Amino acid sequence: MSLSTVQEIERAISALTPNEPEELYNWLDQRSDTIDARIEPDLAAGCLDDAIERALSDEKSGRVKPL
Repeated sequence: MSLSTVQEIERAISALTPNEPEELYNWLDQRSDTIDARIEPDLAAGCLDDAIERALSDEKSGRVKPL
């Protein structure tokens, strides 16, 4: 199965069985160092500031729901 767009990945995640999200979280956690290394330069350069501010604003305004 080839997932090449975010929308395809979102659809695949939505179709997970009740036990599979935990497997996905574990898989992502095992790769956190690699993911962090790719994000850190963007974070340091301020490239994620707008996204972070939007997320914090959404949380403060109650526009988010728990996972």
